[in-house]
Amino acid sequence: MKFKVCGMKYQDNINAVAELQPDYLGFIFWKPSSRYFEGRIPDTSDLTKKVGVFVDAPKEDIVKKVKQHQLQAVQLHGKESPGYCLGLRQLSAKEQQQHMDIIKVFSMKEDFDFSILKPYETVCDFYMFDTKGKLPGGNGYTFNWELLKDYPSTKPYFLSGGIGLESNEKIASFLKTEAAQYCHAVDVNSRFEIKPGLKDVEKLKTFKKIIVKN
Repeated sequence: MKFKVCGMKYQDNINAVAELQPDYLGFIFWKPSSRYFEGRIPDTSDLTKKVGVFVDAPKEDIVKKVKQHQLQAVQLHGKESPGYCLGLRQLSAKEQQQHMDIIKVFSMKEDFDFSILKPYETVCDFYMFDTKGKLPGGNGYTFNWELLKDYPSTKPYFLSGGIGLESNEKIASFLKTEAAQYCHAVDVNSRFEIKPGLKDVEKLKTFKKIIVKN
C-alpha cells in the first residue's frame, strides 16, 4: 500500500517528512487554503512523487506550476469536467516531455452516484475518494468506506478524508475487503498536523510503518 502526505507548507517540515520517503507529497496551490504553498519545493527522493493540488484552476496555470516545481502529478479537487482533464493532459504533453499523472478527486456522501466516473475513465490516471465537506479537502473526518463496495471501475484510487493514527485497525480491516482491491494509496493530511501545513513527523513515521505492512 502506498502512502501520500498532503498539505505540506513549511520548508524544514517538508525536508523532515521527505526523509520518511512517502510515495507522494502533496502541495496545495489553492489560495483560500490555510495550507496554500508558496516558495520552492525542495529536492526529494526519486521514490517520492510531488503532487500539486488545484481547485478549478486555469489549465495554463497548472502546467506552469508543474514546470516550475517539476511536479509528477496533479490532484484536481474542484468541478473539473472530463473535457477539462483531457485538455489539461493535451496541454501538458504539448508544453513538456515528462508524463504527468492526473488524480481526479470525488467527494463522497451516502447517495454518491458512481456512474459519474465513467466519462473520466480515459482522461485520468487515478481517482481519489475524499469526504464531502465545506472545503475541498482537509476537513478532518472520514466517509463511510463501505460505499466503495459499489466501486464499478478497475482504475486505482487514493483513499482520503480524516485518516489518522486512530484509523489503523479500520484501514487494516478495509484493505482485506473486495472494495479495497483497487486502493492504490492512503492519503493523510489534517489528522497528522500540529497546525495547518505543519506535520507531526513522529506520528507519520509510526503510521507509515503500519501502512507498509498492508
